[in-house]
Amino acid sequence: MKTKILIINGPNLNLLGSREPSVYGNTTFEEHLTKLKNTFSEIELEYFQSNIEGEIIDKLHAAKNHKGVILNAGAYTHTSIAIGDAVAAISTPVIEVHISNVMNRENDRHISKISRHCEGIITGFGLYSYNLALKYFISVKG
Repeated sequence: MKTKILIINGPNLNLLGSREPSVYGNTTFEEHLTKLKNTFSEIELEYFQSNIEGEIIDKLHAAKNHKGVILNAGAYTHTSIAIGDAVAAISTPVIEVHISNVMNRENDRHISKISRHCEGIITGFGLYSYNLALKYFISVKG
């Protein structure tokens, strides 16, 4: 049985590939997900994207059968105490991921409401941030 990892993307990440390409690049997440599945064929990757805070919370609550969660909560990172509480409430380890380097952006993006509940944070490596999180789950969490 393959290790199951859940990737959750938050608001506006469904627009990757066309949204602010100077910040987020030209690749859609679906294109990158295909590459991830090919590169990490030993893992069963489940992907979920929502622009709705409550749906993200429900998906986190349902992650109990996963080895880990990679969470890019988008702008909810900086505003949602509720998503932070959901991460704290589950036993599945969560890695917070950001495509851009949030510390090089607006001051509002420098504060995360979820980081303190996560196992770690990966930020600023473009879509490769997801690869780094998966490598962590493979090599450290086995």
